[in-house]
Parts: sequence; C-alpha cells; structure tokens
Amino acid sequence: MATARTLAEWLEFVERQHPASVALGLDRVDAVRRRLDLGFACTIITVGGTNGKGSTCAMLDAILRAAGYRVGLYLSPHVVRYNERVRISGEDASDAALCEAFTAVEQARGEVPLTYFEFGTLAAAWLIRRAQPEVVVLEVGLGGRLDAVNLFDADCAVLTAIDLDHMDFLGATREAIGYEKAGILRPGRPAVVGDPDPPASVIAHAATIGARVLQLGRDFGFAAAPAHWRYWGPEGRRAGLAYPTLRGAVQLANAATALCALDMLRDRLPVTMQAVRHGLARVRLPGRFQSVPGRPSIILDVAHNPQAAAVLARNLGAAGYAPETIGVIGMLADKDLVGVVAALTNRVTRWHVAALPGPRGASAAQLEDALRRAAVTGPVRVHANPVDAFIAARDTASDDDRIVVFGSFLTVGEIAAHLETTRRRSSIDG
Repeated sequence: MATARTLAEWLEFVERQHPASVALGLDRVDAVRRRLDLGFACTIITVGGTNGKGSTCAMLDAILRAAGYRVGLYLSPHVVRYNERVRISGEDASDAALCEAFTAVEQARGEVPLTYFEFGTLAAAWLIRRAQPEVVVLEVGLGGRLDAVNLFDADCAVLTAIDLDHMDFLGATREAIGYEKAGILRPGRPAVVGDPDPPASVIAHAATIGARVLQLGRDFGFAAAPAHWRYWGPEGRRAGLAYPTLRGAVQLANAATALCALDMLRDRLPVTMQAVRHGLARVRLPGRFQSVPGRPSIILDVAHNPQAAAVLARNLGAAGYAPETIGVIGMLADKDLVGVVAALTNRVTRWHVAALPGPRGASAAQLEDALRRAAVTGPVRVHANPVDAFIAARDTASDDDRIVVFGSFLTVGEIAAHLETTRRRSSIDG
C-alpha cells in the first residue's frame, strides 16, 4: 500500500510520475491544489531570483522565528536530505510527516501527472498548512511565472540577484529571464528587488500590474564596516548589526533584501532590532560558502552559474591565504560549464573534476574540455564521481591548503554526506 512506503520509496515513486524533470505550467498542479483545498490563512513571502534565494529565505525564517512567529519555510533543492526542504518552526520535516503529505497528494492527484518539484511543492504546502503558521516563506524553484510556488499569492514578493541560468526554460537573455521571475509579483503589493541593476522587464512588469518596487541601492541598502554593518530602508536605519552567520560579502545584500521585505510587512509582522540581531546570528543554510572545521580547510558552495561562481571567487579572495586552493567540481551538463570555470581560474590552483550521474549530469570529459576552453593552467585530474574526486583532493592536500567543492547541489550534497559518514565512523571508532 502507498501509505507503507518509506520516504526513499516515495521519492523514487514521485520521480517517475512525469516523463520530464521540468514541465512549466500551472494548470496540472493547480488542479490538484484545488482538490486538496490548499491555501494559507496567513502572511506569505515568496522569494525568487537566480542567486541568493535560499539565503534570503533562511534569513527571513530566522529573524521571524527570533521575533516569536511560527514560520513555515519551503526551500529547494536540498543539499543532503530531502527533509531540508520543509522547515516548520526551525525544524526539518520528519520522514513520517513527509510520507503522510505525499500520500495526501497522491490520493488527490488521480491521473494528473506531476513533476518531482510539483509533487513536492504540494506536499510541502500540505504539511505547512497543517502546522497553522503565522507566516510562510516560499522559495521559487525555477523562474516564477509558471513555477508551482506561484500558485500562492505573495503578500510581499522578493527578487534576489538575476542572471543567466536555466536558459533552456526561461530564455537566453536577462530580460527574458527577468520577465519570468517577475511573474511572482502581485498587483498593489510590495516587490522587493535585491538586484541593484534589475532587468528592465522586471520594472516594466511591476509598473503594468501596479506592484510597488523597492530596489537595492535606491530604496534600501547597506554599508559595511570591519566589525558590523548598517541597513537603511523605508522604515529608517538599523545600525551596529552583526554579520550574518552565512559567510561572504554578498550575504549583506541578501540580509538587506530580507530586512526590506520585513519593513514592508511591519504592520502585520512587527520585528524588533533584537530579533534581527538574534536571527542573523543564528541563521543556517548548508552549502553557502560553508566552512567545514578541520585541516585542510574545506569549503562547500553550491555555486552553479557564472554569477554565483564570481561571488565564490571573491569570497575565496577574502578568506585569507592558502598555498593551494584545490577545486572539486561536478556540474549538470545544461549549465554554463565554461563560464563557471572561468570565474575561478585565478583562485583555483589545482582541479579535480567529477562526473555526475543521470541524463543531466556532465561527464568528466565535458568538464575537462570546459577547463581547457577556459585556459586553465593548473593540473587537472578526472574522476568517476564527486566522492572519488574529493578523496583524491584531500589525499594530496597539505594541512595549510584549501579544498573548495562546488558546481552543483548534487556535488556538494555528496561530499557533505561523505563528510558526515566519515565523522560518525570516527566518533564510533574513537
């Protein structure tokens, strides 16, 4: 029986329910949503964009919880465990709860084919609604206009940095992609844009529907100092803020974007300075310039497009000296392989490239070719999978070197899981 499936069995089942991994459009998923009578009787914040979505969502969640609100959070994709995608009051959903939600969606969908993401989005909404939160934070999966998350009307829509990614589905230019991202905006409601130079299509769409745009650098922003930072926005200034626990200078832009969204919702969700400080000090999100304790230094970053790779390069430059920075990279074939590699040619001194499985995974040969086209001069070794690549990198690294794992959620997830397994074995053996 379906109810007897484990979470792993459910995920395998869900993955088979649509012939395509991505099938943009709202008709199918909305039909099932209506059967489930899914909606939220609370404030909804929807976060789209190309880079920084997950970080901004995590900051909103942490600050709102620090302010005492019951928060439902939906993120995608996950790094290690599917459970990471649904958090209620700061806790990842349990296997049992997810299985119950998948069962509810399966019973409601009948013969309607749903993609993996659509199925999971409905299951997440079902779980979050049951928890009766006071605020829901939803991360858009791909695009915006035709993404399943867009079934839920945002009281405040947030767009983070917009760049070229998923071009097969969203278009080949920032303007085309911006139009798709702007589909989450709603008439008469705030649209917080955390990109200082957004595509004109975003501003045009907002004007057409009558959304109120607040733009980074114009309507809100931040200033950094060595020990703290300052935010300014529509509700004034907040000074003496500690840096977010998510590392990297770009996180200040994400934090300012989150604070502007909260400014726009102040009448229904008042938040104190103490809650802001506590939230930013406690925010957690794996795989965003995540430093793993120990030597050699290990950094996990899900950067998988040129803009994110450029941010990673800047973060590495600001992270201090290491004799060697050893890159472990695995990517999906539909990404800009050369663009990602080129952004890091001046930071990575040695390369270990890994094949990723499945029809979308880039082969090691494809990555090796991308390195050649990007004129990489350091040594390159190829491997059958990310774990083999990581082990080889670690075996050749000195204690003072740095290993950076990047290129895909899949790559970072495999290494994070490997590190956790190794840690547990060492704990048992010790």
